[in-house]
Amino acid sequence: MGLFSTIMSKIFGHAEAATPSTSAAPADAAAPAAAATPAAAPVDVDAVLSGLAANAGQPLNYKTSIVDLLKLLGLDSSLQSRKELASELHYSGSTDDTATMNVWLIKQVYAELAKNGGKVPADWTH
Repeated sequence: MGLFSTIMSKIFGHAEAATPSTSAAPADAAAPAAAATPAAAPVDVDAVLSGLAANAGQPLNYKTSIVDLLKLLGLDSSLQSRKELASELHYSGSTDDTATMNVWLIKQVYAELAKNGGKVPADWTH
């Protein structure tokens, strides 16, 4: 499993844990409604991360910092880890220019989360 998959799993997993289960439907529920499987609602990435940040015990600028996002999720934020993430997400710039790479990474991570069912504020991806 790649680092992006782990990021997605951590964020979407927290959203699922916070969402009440719909499997406990009343026995008299209409059969067609019970048979229909609604599409999964988009995961509100901002809400999940805000909730995690409230309990982080330290201020983390996860909206604009890939290092802080990784810390918030309890993941390795080392340069090597970020270079691996850059490779996984097909970064074409120099990984020696860490400032540029980090800015690209945070935007790309949020863009990829949006592509995979995450509801992400538009200004996080631009």
